[in-house]
Amino acid sequence: MRHLLLVEDDKTIAMGLEYTLRQEGYDVTCCYTAASAREALASTRFDIALLDLSLPDGSGYDLCRAIRAQSDMPVVFLTACDEEVSIVMGLDLGADDYITKPFRVRELLSRLRTVLRRAERAGEGDELRLGPVVINTKQARVMKNGAEVPLTALEYRLLLTLASHPGQVLSRAQLLDGIWDVGGEFVTDNTLSVYIKRLREKIEDDPQNPRLIHTVRGLGYRAGE
Repeated sequence: MRHLLLVEDDKTIAMGLEYTLRQEGYDVTCCYTAASAREALASTRFDIALLDLSLPDGSGYDLCRAIRAQSDMPVVFLTACDEEVSIVMGLDLGADDYITKPFRVRELLSRLRTVLRRAERAGEGDELRLGPVVINTKQARVMKNGAEVPLTALEYRLLLTLASHPGQVLSRAQLLDGIWDVGGEFVTDNTLSVYIKRLREKIEDDPQNPRLIHTVRGLGYRAGE
């Protein structure tokens, strides 16, 4: 049974979600404040966290930072704000997905299952290599020439998706599907281009002349030297 941490200050929403999640087989710990969520995180091991962004004594961003400082547990945000800057900030902090309110319960359940499956797949392998870059999928760490490369969760998933298909041209749609579940209008070609640029700056010797992530004009991107 999956143990889920639900953090939601609206008790009506929280009670409805808790009931539905339990019916779906989850063991649920429900918290209404950031403080109580921190206490739960300190004493209990969870498989996934579902975090509201707006809390009376803090934010889901703060809780996500605390979780990422200790583990790679999947995190999904619940948010009433669908602005691009808020969503990208959450993903950069290490969230695995987000869902905006109001939401359909079935969609939420599907997104939770997808995030959990993705986390399981990431832990199944051992190492992937892309030129001098080594990806330890069990620890979700990236090394280049013996030094760790700090990546956000989204940058890591983008690199993992490319490295898992060496030599194969992946379309933008395939890459977007690999790094997060498309759930908002903010997901544009420009957004993906920004993340490709940021990833190149971190792993390429010369980002202006990339050898690890190639652009295939009109088609997408390909990994490999």
